[in-house]
Amino acid sequence: MTTMTEGSVREFKMPDVGEGLTEAEILKWYVQPGDTVTDGQIVCEVETAKAAVELPIPYDGVVRELHFPEGTTVDVGTSIIAVAVGDGAAAAPAQEAAPEPAEAPVADTPAPAEEEKPQGRQPVLVGYGVATSSTRRRPRKSPGAPAQEASAAIQAEMNGHGPVTRERPLAKPPVRKLAKDLGVDLATVVPSGPDGVITREDVHAAVAPAPAAAPEAAPAAKPTPTPAAPAVSYDTARETRIPVKGVRKATAAAMVGSAFTAPHVTEFVTVDVTRTMKLVEELKQDKEFTGLRVNPLLLIAKALLVAIRRNPDINASWDEAAQEIVVKHYVNLGIAAATPRGLIVPNIKDAHAKTLPQLAESLGELVSTAREGRTSPAAMQGGTVTITNVGVFGVDTGTPILNPGESAILAVGAIKLQPWVHKGKVKPRQVTTLALSFDHRLVDGELGSKVLADVAAVLEQPKRLLTWA
Repeated sequence: MTTMTEGSVREFKMPDVGEGLTEAEILKWYVQPGDTVTDGQIVCEVETAKAAVELPIPYDGVVRELHFPEGTTVDVGTSIIAVAVGDGAAAAPAQEAAPEPAEAPVADTPAPAEEEKPQGRQPVLVGYGVATSSTRRRPRKSPGAPAQEASAAIQAEMNGHGPVTRERPLAKPPVRKLAKDLGVDLATVVPSGPDGVITREDVHAAVAPAPAAAPEAAPAAKPTPTPAAPAVSYDTARETRIPVKGVRKATAAAMVGSAFTAPHVTEFVTVDVTRTMKLVEELKQDKEFTGLRVNPLLLIAKALLVAIRRNPDINASWDEAAQEIVVKHYVNLGIAAATPRGLIVPNIKDAHAKTLPQLAESLGELVSTAREGRTSPAAMQGGTVTITNVGVFGVDTGTPILNPGESAILAVGAIKLQPWVHKGKVKPRQVTTLALSFDHRLVDGELGSKVLADVAAVLEQPKRLLTWA
């Protein structure tokens, strides 16, 4: 979404890069003020609750201003970058070159007129949202400004002049929470981060003198002071706190919602997959699979697709509002993937219609994209059933939690060489354990058992792919 302003400057607004998302965090800027940009050029990378996404600028021009530093969470519909276009592009570098007065008083300086000017209801493009509340970039301050402003405001209130409107200090949500836990007023903290952003270290520095001052004041004031800060403080040398946001936060919320909404049932089966492992090695030598990723997961995915074809009612969802079971005539096969940003479940669209080589190609692309952190929000929407391969971690199996909106999830354990009765004799065989969790509102024990048994049968005798598929 772009907004035209005076002087041929366009404001590029944070788009809704998913479906219904309300905010995104700016991870990295690829341009700086004064840089020339062209239509379609990537200017920044943002992280939503679903994925990291690169944003292209939709026009040519010169960057006038970046409204937010990296690490800032911005509401959808809020302007994040100003670009001078047309005649304004020629003047932009000169304007950017003018240094901002470092020691000019900023406490009472209003924001630039073009930022204060209400933009009204702007036309929006498909996929873009309008922020419910406007976000305005705050003027930069010298390091001592926040504490001076806070002191003046507090003194005015104490003198009976009524509440004084103070500018909200710049700080990330985890830093605000830390300050709240430690009882620190952010308005009194001297920021050290870029553009006056308060960091975690600034908050700790603000409370550091408190323990030393407390013992001296306590005897004179009250015999039993209340040590509020030590009760919630923690040893940074012995503990590390990681903010829960983005993909991790969304995953946690989704799993809690799924676990306490859908009644889960999990069934297990241990199966001899020796023949499947032999087939994997044969396919690796097949010219039709040259350059493709061929592994046990490929044949497990195909086995599940065959089982769904034989038992289509497993591929469904529960419509709570309508009190209906929605049977899907397509399979968007989800593959759980562990990434640096957390667990994500992208899915292969219309996996039921793909040949084995096509399925191998899709799996390879899905895994590579997930590892690079480039999975799009669209790739994680619309899944119908999911596979999670915990065997890669050496785990025998588990009780997987359903992906929200899906009816079943198959967990695959580690494939190990074990003693197994084969043709009346105990022999070493490749064995694994499968676990199928399903929503008991729409999948009864008979249906779930049939699906799991069919998957096991295909993996035990892969030639069934020819007769059942």
